[in-house]
Amino acid sequence: MAVDLIVPLKRPSLGKSRLRGVLGDADGEYSHTDLVLALAFDTLRAATAAAGVDRVLVVGSDPAALALLRELEVDVVGEHAVGGPPDGGPHDNLNTALRAGERLLRADNPGGTIGALQADLPALRPHELTEAITEAGGRRAFVADRHGTGTTLLLSSPGGRLRPRFGPGSARAHTLSGARPLTAALPSLRGDVDTPGDLDHARLLGLGDRTRAVLDRACLLS
Repeated sequence: MAVDLIVPLKRPSLGKSRLRGVLGDADGEYSHTDLVLALAFDTLRAATAAAGVDRVLVVGSDPAALALLRELEVDVVGEHAVGGPPDGGPHDNLNTALRAGERLLRADNPGGTIGALQADLPALRPHELTEAITEAGGRRAFVADRHGTGTTLLLSSPGGRLRPRFGPGSARAHTLSGARPLTAALPSLRGDVDTPGDLDHARLLGLGDRTRAVLDRACLLS
């Protein structure tokens, strides 16, 4: 069963505000934007290598800033090009961007399975994403983050609505909306990065090449 994935990504210079400063004295020479893009790059590289993933659509608020992601053979579109988010809060905008991406994918594949994958999984292993898709077995399902409160992956049923509920407490919100929580261990798929502590945890799992390179070079510059 092939899955088409939507990966939302806000303007890199504005994303991941709680990670500002992790580059130490190198911040400025090696920017926060580089780190955010590296997190996304490693996530997407793993996602495109996963068995069971067909198309990957990146919906971004600044597609020009995401140009380097195109080398991964993903589709990159602007939020407004697909009926983008209104001027709401960040979580409203995220869910609206996902629904816009869903409409675009459904136009090409009405009966397919659609997934929403977070763009901050720098330790993601392709086989774990495949394992999650397999466990879902065609049902609407989700993977909670390692804290058990957030969501890193949401899958629709074939031809069914995604119905994203991302934001604070999204794991509970997705459960209440009828999505099945997946129970496999999936440490790299649950390891999203919002804080320096999350980044330390991802290091233990094994960072992707691009994120590791950004952090290593920042260390040399600091």
